[in-house]
Amino acid sequence: MNATSFEYTAVNRAGARTSGVLTASSRGEAVRTLVTQGLTPTLVRAGSPSGRAGGRGLFLRRGGRRASVKDIAHFTYQLSVLISARIPIGDGLMSIASQERDGELKEIITDVARRVQAGEQIATSLEAHERVFGSTYIATIRAAEKTGTMGKVLEHLSDMLERQQETRQHVRGALMYPICVVSVLSLAVIFLVAFVVPKFAGMFERRGMELPVFTRLLMDLGLSVQHYWWAYLLAIGAVVFTVRRTWRTESGRARLDTALHRVPYLNRILRGLAIGRFTRVLGVSLSSGLNLLESVQLAGRASGRPLLEADARKLVEQISAGGRLCDILPNCGYISPFAARMLAAGEQSGEIPRMCDIVARHYDRETTHLAKNIATVIEPVLIVGIALVVLAVALAIFLPMWDMVKLVG
Repeated sequence: MNATSFEYTAVNRAGARTSGVLTASSRGEAVRTLVTQGLTPTLVRAGSPSGRAGGRGLFLRRGGRRASVKDIAHFTYQLSVLISARIPIGDGLMSIASQERDGELKEIITDVARRVQAGEQIATSLEAHERVFGSTYIATIRAAEKTGTMGKVLEHLSDMLERQQETRQHVRGALMYPICVVSVLSLAVIFLVAFVVPKFAGMFERRGMELPVFTRLLMDLGLSVQHYWWAYLLAIGAVVFTVRRTWRTESGRARLDTALHRVPYLNRILRGLAIGRFTRVLGVSLSSGLNLLESVQLAGRASGRPLLEADARKLVEQISAGGRLCDILPNCGYISPFAARMLAAGEQSGEIPRMCDIVARHYDRETTHLAKNIATVIEPVLIVGIALVVLAVALAIFLPMWDMVKLVG
């Protein structure tokens, strides 16, 4: 029977409510697991197949309030300091929880601390909150516990999360300008087409003038927006709903991802973000003691890009069959030649984690540079777009005026 992720809400021995996700073969087994952990379940609900739910967890959050990547990075750094100082983990976690300002994260850390004090391993304690930390994070911690490299791995995880957050902020900041411009332009166009053009066109019609085809088309469009605005809103809502629903299916995500990668310039940013995240997670996973197959699987799921996930599955299949990275990577279309050469060199020298860090840093810098220059690239397109819109509205208004002048003349 396939393992399934179950979302649960329960009450602990202290009477506090707690929630999370656990993996079990059935709902009954999930309930028994909660009871053995000293919890009284109030809700146990089946989620998605194990290995998929929470697979991106830490890297791509969906739905509901979640601790931010910045919060998790700070928590990870504090935990690494505690371990380096040889402070009992349970007591240290309680100390971290007492200083945490975010109410939800404080409750989660407190629950993890109580579980550790009760004798559970850190990874097992974190697994109860897989929706917050993600399976990649937990698998890395579990491997580090087995190999005794917890302090080093936590430092790498903290650094990885901080760099990931910085890169995201650079990209989002760079995208704010074009998004704001496009939004304001769209509102201006809607106002002109819906109110200005119909008013002028109606004035000309009352004078008995025959309107040009282009003016009549814009007038009809504006009147339809005025009278059937609700239909336009429903259409927009339907498109958003369809895209979100499509993204939730594996085949749909692949199609949408392929379409996004056909957009010039944007494809370079998406590819840079994905390869940087893939190599960073791969390096941290290998450093924690996971084997190459497990590390590639985790890195592929954490990349957030269906096309790179497909390449990661191809890598896993061919490595399992005895293939080597230097032979397989050139056949992976998403992974760039630079990244492929560096990873192949790391395999030959036995230093894949170090090469992963080099590749990740390279793509972090490249993505940040591309994001900073995105306004320079988009500005000419926006100027042309604004000019065309202004020209269209001007023609719709002035064409009848020219006809009127001709009649008067």
